[in-house]
Amino acid sequence: MADSPTSDQRFLAEHHLRSPVDFARVYNRRCSVADGRLVVYACRNELNHPRVGLSVSRKVGGAVVRNRCRRLLREAFRLERANLPQHVDLVLIPRHAWNEGLAALRRSLVDLARRAARKLDR
Repeated sequence: MADSPTSDQRFLAEHHLRSPVDFARVYNRRCSVADGRLVVYACRNELNHPRVGLSVSRKVGGAVVRNRCRRLLREAFRLERANLPQHVDLVLIPRHAWNEGLAALRRSLVDLARRAARKLDR
């Protein structure tokens, strides 16, 4: 099962930012980039893969809308993880235009993560 082609695309617990300490570390690094769909905060990590945390406020909408937004952001991360910079923790904050669809979120995520990684390298 470990050698199946889909096993590398699973969204495992090791790909999540969960603790408040991890979120605070990313926010305190103060490295952010944004477009009309997302704000991405980034910070280096000591792992061989990117991790993601989601911060979806009530400004986005009610509980159903926020949960849909979270599902789409997790799916975008899962599908694009191989195209994202390695050794980076990302916190994703959706803006009002997040609901343009999964394809648009995937493009934004990859573009913003790469920009944030370049910014971290400076």
